[in-house]
Amino acid sequence: MADAAAIGPRISGVARKVPTWPVYLGGIGIGAWEIWQGLNAIDPVDALSLGLGMLSLQFLLASLVVTPLMRFARINLLKFRKALGLLAFGFLTLHFLVWLVLDLQLRWGLIWAEIVKRPYLTVGFAGFLLLIPLAATSWQGAIRRLGARTWGRLHRLVYLAVILGAVHFVMQEKVWTMESLLYLTAALFLVCVRIVWIRAW
Repeated sequence: MADAAAIGPRISGVARKVPTWPVYLGGIGIGAWEIWQGLNAIDPVDALSLGLGMLSLQFLLASLVVTPLMRFARINLLKFRKALGLLAFGFLTLHFLVWLVLDLQLRWGLIWAEIVKRPYLTVGFAGFLLLIPLAATSWQGAIRRLGARTWGRLHRLVYLAVILGAVHFVMQEKVWTMESLLYLTAALFLVCVRIVWIRAW
């Protein structure tokens, strides 16, 4: 039992010695592989859009797992949370650009009409917009300029963004699949846990 309790601090000790750049490099490598696979798929546009969107949701969920790991398992990976969040935003931006440039070929009238007409696009676009101010204020100086309390409240938008992302995934599948529902369940669970903690403070 004592050995099990010591696993978390041991992992945290190792993590403290690891810089953040391998996380960025690994994420970029995963993204590059996904793009390569997408370009060689039967329908490259659809494969790229789905693959990059999934990576964005996965990295965003991973960033939300960091705090529960610290609280429940005493594994401190907080230094990597920003990297995971920025990678998620980067993949989401590429996901949006694939749809914008390759699918709709920058036909702006059609783009806005599609966003308004199709609920799953409306939901996904709203999630993307919510993440823009979070990515823009991810640097250390933003905390000083906004103040820690304001900055913290702003970054709670990630909870709504991840739910919108999961709902977007479920809706675009046309039919409910076990995979999409698992992602939605994970997003709702992580957000609910965070809300409980916030209210307890």
